Amino acid sequence: MIVITRHTVDPADAEDFAARAAEALRVLGARPGFVSSRVGRAADDPRLWTVVTEWEGAGHYRRALSDFEVKMAAVPLLSTALDEPSAYEIVSVPTPGRG
Repeated sequence: MIVITRHTVDPADAEDFAARAAEALRVLGARPGFVSSRVGRAADDPRLWTVVTEWEGAGHYRRALSDFEVKMAAVPLLSTALDEPSAYEIVSVPTPGRG
């Protein structure tokens, strides 16, 4: 599964947001079932950021959120996300070399 959260960040707070996102991904990355992560910023609107994580399944992600260190580092960041669905089931994976 993938989890995609979008955040509106004042440009003056961009450096702080990036640091908090890096710390959140560090602690999430140590949890069982974690696959990968990315942080991105919209090319057309530098105020819009996204944090993307990939997990072996929804259960791994849910259990990760209950970890004390995750609650301290990641949950505060995730709580600033726009109020919209964020967890997605992967239904298609590209064939290697075919995009």
